[in-house]
Amino acid sequence: MTLPRIEVVPGLQAELESFGELIGPLDASAWASPTRCAGWSVGDVAAHVIGSIADVVSGRLEGLGSPEATAREVAERKGRSPAEAAQELAAVTKLAADIGAAFDDASWETAAPGGYDGTLGQGVEALWYDTYLHADDVRAALGRPQVRGPGLRASVHHVAHELGKRGWGPATLAFDGIEEVAVGAGGARHTGDALQFVLVATGRADPATLGDEAPLDIYA
Repeated sequence: MTLPRIEVVPGLQAELESFGELIGPLDASAWASPTRCAGWSVGDVAAHVIGSIADVVSGRLEGLGSPEATAREVAERKGRSPAEAAQELAAVTKLAADIGAAFDDASWETAAPGGYDGTLGQGVEALWYDTYLHADDVRAALGRPQVRGPGLRASVHHVAHELGKRGWGPATLAFDGIEEVAVGAGGARHTGDALQFVLVATGRADPATLGDEAPLDIYA
């Protein structure tokens, strides 16, 4: 189930602003650091995050999220400094906030544009998840502490939706500090650390860390 519009729209804006604060002060060495996203540096991860939002606000939606689109987003921003990247992110974040302010509850439940398999609300929630998770990729690459909070909650909801689409479950996700999220009806009860579950479900952590409770990799 998608989180409400009144949570997701400001939540995405706050996550994007936080991402800008994370990347803006980085030096060249940190910018070039490899990440757990194969073949991508910290700068490449940032370019994808910024490029995704830039594509959305400009209406460049076909293929968004595909390997081809993400590669293009990174290539278009090669050579930019962290400060330049943060400046572009601030500009597209403002545009995204302006667009989001025009959504109402009826439009939130309509089909997302650009071929995304889900509602408009699910598409915006996916952008929040993507920004949060890539911020964690950056922090992991730089040896910084993990951050939880609202972005993790949105990520659990998004991952639950994607797992359900792939036939995983039924299950109940009952993680510390987050309301229970159902994948289907009934089934096994999954507890513990929500972020570890999300990392396993996105191919970023070893499924063995969760044993029999490991989810599918939604990108496999």
